Amino acid sequence: MNGTPLKQIPARAIEWALPYWTRGEAGRQTPQDLFRVLYLGWLAAFVLKVLGSSWDVSWHFKWLRDDLAPPHLLNTVGTVIAVALTIVHWYTGYGVDRTASRLIVWGTGVFLIAIPLDLINHRVNGIDITAWSPSHALLYIGTALMLAGAIRGWYLGSGRYAEISRRRRTLVLGGLFAFFLENAHFPELQQEYGVLELASWDRGQPYAEPTLLEFAANQMGRTVDRAMVLKFSLPIPDIVYAMYAGVLGVAILVFARVMVGRRYTATAIAGVYVAYRCLIWPLLVGGGFPPSTVPFFFLLAGIGVDLAFLVPIKHIRPLVGAALATAGVYGGLLVQDRVLEAPPYAAEAWPIGLVALAVVWYALEWFAGRRGLTAAAAEDRTAAEDRIAAESRTAGDARPGEPEITAEPGAPRPAGPEATSETTSASAAVSEQSDEVTPASAAVSKPTS
Repeated sequence: MNGTPLKQIPARAIEWALPYWTRGEAGRQTPQDLFRVLYLGWLAAFVLKVLGSSWDVSWHFKWLRDDLAPPHLLNTVGTVIAVALTIVHWYTGYGVDRTASRLIVWGTGVFLIAIPLDLINHRVNGIDITAWSPSHALLYIGTALMLAGAIRGWYLGSGRYAEISRRRRTLVLGGLFAFFLENAHFPELQQEYGVLELASWDRGQPYAEPTLLEFAANQMGRTVDRAMVLKFSLPIPDIVYAMYAGVLGVAILVFARVMVGRRYTATAIAGVYVAYRCLIWPLLVGGGFPPSTVPFFFLLAGIGVDLAFLVPIKHIRPLVGAALATAGVYGGLLVQDRVLEAPPYAAEAWPIGLVALAVVWYALEWFAGRRGLTAAAAEDRTAAEDRIAAESRTAGDARPGEPEITAEPGAPRPAGPEATSETTSASAAVSEQSDEVTPASAAVSKPTS
């Protein structure tokens, strides 16, 4: 909208969007400009939700809860955008296949149901400072389903547009996985803030305001003492922190590495998340909010995942990867605890974490290969769609009287609805043989206008 006065932008945006507002089934061909706007909207929604939630947890370790606190309002703006995008996907069928649409709709529904449940929980039970409560878990689960739907929609759809470069497809997919990791790890901020909250009490300078501590003590039916602050700050068993991060957090990095297919995918995603936490830390502390520990061990875990994918024997890879990633998590926590500060964790539980991660790793690679959700399958799917488009144009030229199929600049490659949700048998075969991106699509000419 270059050259358009600011006050005319809403009218121009509505004028642009109205022709697309038609009822359709999920999987319909989506114009390239609409596809780009939809997923820019998802990125904006998740950025606002992450900023709001990061501010929110720090806020609740300092002051009493407030429904209209600024972090809640910031998070609400992101939620409104997500709900609007969900309605567009569900009604028009643009930008998603059936599975992605269902994931997004169910995720949004779970999230919206969790909001009143959380408000009721706070009215009945008070502050409920722990991030591990059932009502909070529904918020994470709903967001995870939304993210899963957006990841699938971008993964299946972005390769159908000649103007979306391979690098952009990789960056957006990796960014969505970074949001997924942040959402999954969010409950563990309870321990990352809690360990420093307890340390501040031991120093005689608690971060929490006296009104918050008194409210929590009254709720527990006891005086404000160290035992109360311990229960307020670290109510979760020590075994949970490293076990949760070492299995679920690393599993997300593994799945991202399988789908994206680039050599340093897991390290990059872990690095982006750790860098975000390092960036938000001084902003929050400078604003007078309590500090938290930063999960630097994720960098070592990400390196372990990427190193494991150098192993050529597919059936050995999960064992090697589980050993490397588990060593990164528990070893990283050991070093961080001695050099900086780390939440309490049960170091002796590492064998359980190793076995659990190996089993989950095997399951993830099997599932991704069977469902055609590997990087190799994506490349093969794009090449197959290019061949279909070329054959369709050839058939149109050979049959007089039938409309010629042409591709306008930026238009999606022609493909049926099912082509966006199901891989061909050839792509399944490729996904079983290789986990790296193959250059197959480079050998196929893209349709010209």
